Amino acid sequence: MVHDALAFWVCRPEVGELRPVSLSEPGPEDVLVRTAFSGISRGTESLVFRGKVPPGQADAMRAPFQEGSFPGPVKYGYLNVGTVVAGPAGLVGRTVFCLYPHQSTYVVPASAVHVVPADVPARRAVLAGTVETAVNALWDAAPRIGDRVAVIGAGMVGCCVARLLARMPGVQVTLVDVDPARASIAAELGTTFAVPDDARDGCDIVFHTSATAAGLQLSLDLLATEGEVIELSWYGDDPVEVRLGGTFHSGRLAVRASQVGRVAPARRANRTTADRLALALDLLRDPVFDALLSGHSRFAELPTVMARIAHGREPALCHVITYE
Repeated sequence: MVHDALAFWVCRPEVGELRPVSLSEPGPEDVLVRTAFSGISRGTESLVFRGKVPPGQADAMRAPFQEGSFPGPVKYGYLNVGTVVAGPAGLVGRTVFCLYPHQSTYVVPASAVHVVPADVPARRAVLAGTVETAVNALWDAAPRIGDRVAVIGAGMVGCCVARLLARMPGVQVTLVDVDPARASIAAELGTTFAVPDDARDGCDIVFHTSATAAGLQLSLDLLATEGEVIELSWYGDDPVEVRLGGTFHSGRLAVRASQVGRVAPARRANRTTADRLALALDLLRDPVFDALLSGHSRFAELPTVMARIAHGREPALCHVITYE
């Protein structure tokens, strides 16, 4: 055991700490990565921090390099960007993205890291996992030229979905959020903005990302006949109630879950998860995504930062953790 590192662990619900880690020397097919930045996936990681993962979903919600189990102690996270300091010659010195938790240095198989394009800043690359989720959602929804689309919830996932939609010819996109201040983010993403009471109905597709029953109900209410809600929220163990009277049956409305754990069925036959992540990194050449990197803290502050995020006291869209 020759390398020392620090990792963030949720010790038990509502309590996190940095713990020392000893790493083995990387083998010939491994890489040693020194982390530069990690991102907090605030929706999922808040639920993990608060101990809200349903026991029946513990296996499904495991992160690729998770250690421990829910509700804790558990090492969780999946938005990590760093520099390869040891490994195959073609990777040493390269900036890479990995679905790894918050940890200062780590060893993984070389196949688990993805080289960040030279023109994508390392800090922006922490969004790769979130953009990948948005790509999968668009594969599930298959929006068409001229579609009227709403995105409910201007968080990380909602904003990434909105930006990809805004780049599609003829698609009319409205980002909807309860916070009027998110109008400035919508403008940077190239979409219109509305608070829930002002959102227009008649949508062909609604992407729901707010993880609230009110948001899901609004999504249904905004649909045109035979429209579809693409549900990206994860509710943990919270119950969700919606009204399925009214136009739900007469309008032949639909709700479909989209989840990043598997490639969307429409592309599963000819795309791998590696292909999907490579596409996400390529899409991050778009500098507009920098608008989502609105919070920054040092790694040493992560235990207190995670508590603030989990309880809504930290407003940043993507909170970036920096490592010295």
